Amino acid sequence: MSTSTPPKGDHDLDIAKVNQRAQEIESKLPKLKKVFEQTKIMLSMVKDYWAGAYREIPYWAISAVSLALLYVLNPADVLPDVIIGVGYLDDATVVAFCLKLVQRELERYQEWQTTRSQAPKIMDV
Repeated sequence: MSTSTPPKGDHDLDIAKVNQRAQEIESKLPKLKKVFEQTKIMLSMVKDYWAGAYREIPYWAISAVSLALLYVLNPADVLPDVIIGVGYLDDATVVAFCLKLVQRELERYQEWQTTRSQAPKIMDV
């Protein structure tokens, strides 16, 4: 078999589909980046809540965020993370669902972060 001619089979069909839908795939990448960034905000919110710095969130919302993030940590979830290609799909689905559920709370938290970072710092004497 020549190295310049790929083998024919089911994998070739998958590769062809990806090639044909490359533009559609590329259009989804910014959305994935946004989910990743919002997941980091969720983690920051949990840290601030735990430290007592931010308590302006309903308990159900911080619980939902915590459970979603714990699900991501679980290597033996519905689709084990070791399954290449699909192992993180369930994690992404759980996080995306949680993001929709707590979107307003994340916005409030980001507003709080902004006002906190703009507040003048008081120096200890």
